[in-house]
Amino acid sequence: MSYSTADSLRSVTLDDVRGAQKMLAGVARVTSMEGSRLLSRLAGTPVHLKCENLQRTGSFKLRGAYVRIAGLLPEERAAGVVAASAGNHAQGVALASSLLGVRSTVFMPKGAPLPKISATEEYGAEVRLHGQVVDETLAAAQEYATETGAVFIHPFDHPDVIAGQGTVGLEVLDQCPEVGTILVGMGGGGLAAGIAVAVKALRPDVRVVGVQAVGSAAYPPSLSAGRPVSIEAPATMADGIRVGRPGEVPFALVRDLVDEVRTVTEDELSAALLLCLERAKLVVEPAGASPVAALLSAPGSFAGPVVAVLSGGNVDPVLMERVLRHGMSAQGRYLAVRLRLTDRPGALATLLGVLSAADANVLDVSHVRTDPRLGLTEAEVELHLETKGPAHCDELGRALREAGYTVID
Repeated sequence: MSYSTADSLRSVTLDDVRGAQKMLAGVARVTSMEGSRLLSRLAGTPVHLKCENLQRTGSFKLRGAYVRIAGLLPEERAAGVVAASAGNHAQGVALASSLLGVRSTVFMPKGAPLPKISATEEYGAEVRLHGQVVDETLAAAQEYATETGAVFIHPFDHPDVIAGQGTVGLEVLDQCPEVGTILVGMGGGGLAAGIAVAVKALRPDVRVVGVQAVGSAAYPPSLSAGRPVSIEAPATMADGIRVGRPGEVPFALVRDLVDEVRTVTEDELSAALLLCLERAKLVVEPAGASPVAALLSAPGSFAGPVVAVLSGGNVDPVLMERVLRHGMSAQGRYLAVRLRLTDRPGALATLLGVLSAADANVLDVSHVRTDPRLGLTEAEVELHLETKGPAHCDELGRALREAGYTVID
């Protein structure tokens, strides 16, 4: 299954995906499908989670990378391969190359998380740090390919890559034959396109819905224009789907085969990641949680049973901490409150007693006693509290007012 540059826009067929599945036997895991009682209750239909976060290298990217590299001609393999990535694609290319005995070089941004750099090196790639953003890293990788003759392995814009990703769709149909809707995160569109090729060929009645982060949603304007268009400065915590322009190959397939593209907010992504961790006991990166975010944003709008593809679980621990806090805030699990009280000995202790009686956990206290805005006998306190949810937040507000405190914000 090797394509030259001249026919790189060739479409992808079910036979290509089936060929990729045979090639990946014993290489990529057939990842598990887990039911979710909570999401099923919210959606009013059975919901299953396709756990590509448990794939080798922690994401679906190994599938497409392996098929692409395995399809290279002997002279191309001898020249080695090169890729540019901030994480998942880097690890997929590194492992696939090692398994196939091909030398790999991966360019990563200078700010890439250390765990992702280390993992890519441990899978066998030579890592070169270049640029502050992925576009600069991509340019460096392409320049390296021109200079050395190494084959550039694109993360989504190649038929072999899409065929490899499409094997996820075959597994979904095998594991959940009655599926009504498949939700899948979208950046460049390779995974959604591959799944749609496989699923629509075998079950045209199944709806395939792509999910993008609202700050990085290049597909809606591209579909409206009828061609891939770029958006400026794509921004989202979900780096796995932070792509500013769809690929030419996946765009044509998404346009023809994907039924709908939805967008989700950062708050919804955070809440979805938190739900996966707390209720499904699954570590999922924000991009991988995007299908769950779509379910949370409109739970009753999908024909069931629903399969949500959790595309990856490679989340930087620092980002995980921030996202979890953001997700808890979005769910009303954190409360920031600013109030005034009489500046006298024991006043702060009395306030904390009120909060303790209301079962709030104080995370941080800022106490201001000298400010032109304050009266001679006033002090201002800002507190960050951990709560049990929105109803508890309302209860805390009432308890503070009933205790005589002036709540400013």
